[in-house]
Amino acid sequence: MPAETDLIKLYSGRILELAADIPHHERLSAPQATVRKRSPLCGSTVTVDVAVEDGKIAEFGQDVKACALGQAAAAVVGGAVIGATRAQVEQARDALREMLVNDGPTPPAPFDGFEVLRPARAYKNRHASILLSIDATAEAMAEAEATQTA
Repeated sequence: MPAETDLIKLYSGRILELAADIPHHERLSAPQATVRKRSPLCGSTVTVDVAVEDGKIAEFGQDVKACALGQAAAAVVGGAVIGATRAQVEQARDALREMLVNDGPTPPAPFDGFEVLRPARAYKNRHASILLSIDATAEAMAEAEATQTA
């Protein structure tokens, strides 16, 4: 188990900067899909709204109630998601999970900002909060696309 000083180091200046400046932190007025995710371990919640055009995210909004790590992850998502396809979002989600669990490679651009969260690998109890925004985004994209083809 990492020492308490390691946990303090985890909350680097860059993580705190991201947490304080989350892009697209307002909910959409007319989303095509909305998904709310909650981490049962810590109680963090993220609600994501999307509008999809031509298979890409055209509009994105999120309401984030999470720890600094979850907020930082939501900031990375918010900064990278406009124009992303569902395949890109799902690839980023899977790569982030692999990075956290197995020290896998950093997710590809435009989601390579997740690299800042690599030190959280040692804190398994933080992984769910870190994954909330990207999980909710992938699910919301799938829902939005399903309504477009229905």
